[in-house]
Amino acid sequence: MRMALLSTPVTVRVPATSANLGPGFDALGLALSLHDEVEARVAGDGVTVEVIGEGAGDLPGDESHLVVRAMRRVFDELGERPAGLALRCRNHIPQARGMGSSSAAIVAGVTLARALVSDGAERLGGHDLLRIAAELEGHPDNVAPCLLGGMTIAWTEDSGAAAVRVDPAASIRPYVFVPQERGLTEVARAALPATVPHADAALNAGRAALLVHAITVDPSHLFVATEDRLHQGYRAPSMPGSAELVATLRKAGVAAVISGAGPSVLALATGGWAPSPSPGWRVLPLDVDLVGALVGVDLVWGTLEHADRDPVAAG
Repeated sequence: MRMALLSTPVTVRVPATSANLGPGFDALGLALSLHDEVEARVAGDGVTVEVIGEGAGDLPGDESHLVVRAMRRVFDELGERPAGLALRCRNHIPQARGMGSSSAAIVAGVTLARALVSDGAERLGGHDLLRIAAELEGHPDNVAPCLLGGMTIAWTEDSGAAAVRVDPAASIRPYVFVPQERGLTEVARAALPATVPHADAALNAGRAALLVHAITVDPSHLFVATEDRLHQGYRAPSMPGSAELVATLRKAGVAAVISGAGPSVLALATGGWAPSPSPGWRVLPLDVDLVGALVGVDLVWGTLEHADRDPVAAG
């Protein structure tokens, strides 16, 4: 049976994310209140992509765009591709800064493709969206909070990626320090050793467990809980400014970490703390995005629905 495609445009809003959060390498992630919005409609032939905002002039305007590639991955799973697509991307998430811009594009693509198929939600559940998104990204730590919102704990098993979602304490305020220079995830991963000392792995396991408690129940433990020995130190030589800023903030008692693969820095603030201006850094005062990917039809934002009506896992 052929797919029945919507004739009207569909729009998705997806949040920025910060992964790792210090000790939770490739597992923990946080959705942030900075969003990309992508509108897609079925077209007669070919693919066009208009990019406004972050990435305009740099990102491709054809079928090689990551949103399109993610959409086609879902269409292939459903058994049929539409003849053409027309996309408009309004981007606010900085590109290649460790804030999940690629995960946002992937989640936008998989949710848009499902939404453009009239019975897409019945044919692909939320666990399928996460599985496909993680396969495209290579790991689930950013795509999970982008899809589900809040804080997520993600992992991969034989059937693919899975995640649980939890609500951070309302008193936590994220600040992201964004530098001018960009970073590449593949470069950051190449800096990691094949093995680490057992003591460092044990420390990170304990800190990651404590971090879930600190973020959800008792933020007074955030500083200790964000200590890491698995990845940030090894990556420091490739982003010395970011490493220096993390050290400066932590010396002042702030729970600061490298955001994702960097070079942005995430500070999890409590008690009314706010950063001073930092030369060379754009400081973004944000909130935790509690809803994740939202989908709407005909740009009627009042009727936006959560992209995942079939929970990936209870949290």
